[in-house]
Amino acid sequence: MNLGIIGFLLFIIVYMYPLRLRWAWLGRQGSSRHWLDFHAALGVIAPVIITFHSSFKFGGLAGVAFWIMTFVALSGLVGRYIYSQVPRAINFAELTLTEGQEQVARLAARIKKLGILSTRDVEGLLRLPDLRQAERMSLIAAFWTMIAFDIAFPFRMWRLRQKMLWSHRRWWSFVGFRRGDNVLLESAISLAREQALLTKHVLFLSKSRRMLQLWHVIHRPFSYSFALLALVHVALMLMLGFY
Repeated sequence: MNLGIIGFLLFIIVYMYPLRLRWAWLGRQGSSRHWLDFHAALGVIAPVIITFHSSFKFGGLAGVAFWIMTFVALSGLVGRYIYSQVPRAINFAELTLTEGQEQVARLAARIKKLGILSTRDVEGLLRLPDLRQAERMSLIAAFWTMIAFDIAFPFRMWRLRQKMLWSHRRWWSFVGFRRGDNVLLESAISLAREQALLTKHVLFLSKSRRMLQLWHVIHRPFSYSFALLALVHVALMLMLGFY
């Protein structure tokens, strides 16, 4: 019973995020990114608590609410991932395609100026379609391409660091996960990482925005449906004297 109360209170906090988008005074409190991260974290924690509260019994109205809650939580994680694919400036404002391409060009110029990484080294991190091919992809294909890239990217970074450490004759080059003591080398690797990720975001910018629009259409109705069912469940429990 206590778990149910805790879960319900957490969900009340979770639903403060959409209220923040409508209430100006609440919108001025904190940054959007921190609010979204908090919203996503509670959106995972609360369902886990509710699951234990239900004792893994998913029948009746509570069962319907549970499965809707599960779908909302999973779709929320997907939405958070898609949101992270849209490149943003320091003030978290969305970048346009032109602004993103300009940033990529500036990063490429800085990498070239350092003279440590070759063009082939940087291209080895990408392995992405060009802009025209990305635009032709379906939303599902683009989504899975981004996920595949993000899964493989840490290993590509490891291989790049391993290669560069070996070329600089460092005994720990076989590891490649730790940072070296060569400041210029680490700066070049960091810039290459930033350029590769930004390039991916720029290539799939239009797809990511369309995914977010579609996600809102799907996520919101289920989210509000769950809120309604949860309120009905709580009201029935109170009427029946279970609290």
